[in-house]
Amino acid sequence: MRVIMVLVLLAGLLAAGSSSAAVKGSEVDYRASDGTVLKGYLALDDSGVGRRPGVLVVHEWWGHNDYARKRAEMLAGLGYVALAVDMYGNGQQAGHPDDAGKFAGAVRKNLPLMKERFVAAWELLRRQPTVDPGKIAAIGYCFGGGVVLEMARSGLDLKGVASFHGSLEGGSKAQPGQVKARVLVLNGAADKFTTPEQIEAFRKEMETAGVNYKFVDYPGALHSFTNPAANEYAKKFNMPIGYNAEADQASWLELQVFFKEIFG
Repeated sequence: MRVIMVLVLLAGLLAAGSSSAAVKGSEVDYRASDGTVLKGYLALDDSGVGRRPGVLVVHEWWGHNDYARKRAEMLAGLGYVALAVDMYGNGQQAGHPDDAGKFAGAVRKNLPLMKERFVAAWELLRRQPTVDPGKIAAIGYCFGGGVVLEMARSGLDLKGVASFHGSLEGGSKAQPGQVKARVLVLNGAADKFTTPEQIEAFRKEMETAGVNYKFVDYPGALHSFTNPAANEYAKKFNMPIGYNAEADQASWLELQVFFKEIFG
């Protein structure tokens, strides 16, 4: 059955490619409640009719960049309305791991700030006339994966969240009956930033809280396995990360199955 589902999705991807010209992206400014200007990117297929599910895309620790926008456009090609969000404010991007660590750390250590900026994007997406406000999900990469897991833990009314090579440890713990979202974790089995102990603790946390979750490990995949630029970053900054085309494609198909399940 799963093989059939994958073949169907592959056919859908090929069909979507022929209508990619209909995907439009636009920069959007919005504000957090403290007045911080956040710079997002909204992507949708403007040939579609009616309201569609919406998906928030949370960037890697490098900040809101072309990679986050590319993923938003890919989601739009599948029929969703996608918003690549800005968690750092004013569209800040890091050019060095030291800066990325500072930007990401400032958000991770301040959960109210993280939630405030995420909710600002969530509300913007829900207000779009092309979006079904009752069908919102979120995906995140690296830093962003940790963010969407944290938002699920906080009890936000999302249909689902998917973390790609994201941090499993959070500033809070999932509590029984609190998590509304279904959870999908797509992890590189060779990720040097995620330990077996962290994976075990995460599984225990999800199961103790009664969360509907799925954890997928991709053999041989390093951190940032979905990002083609990871090899360049690895070489430039001597980082244990790398692109893995097989894991990238498999995880993207896994996400599509997940969305079909949560959105109906």
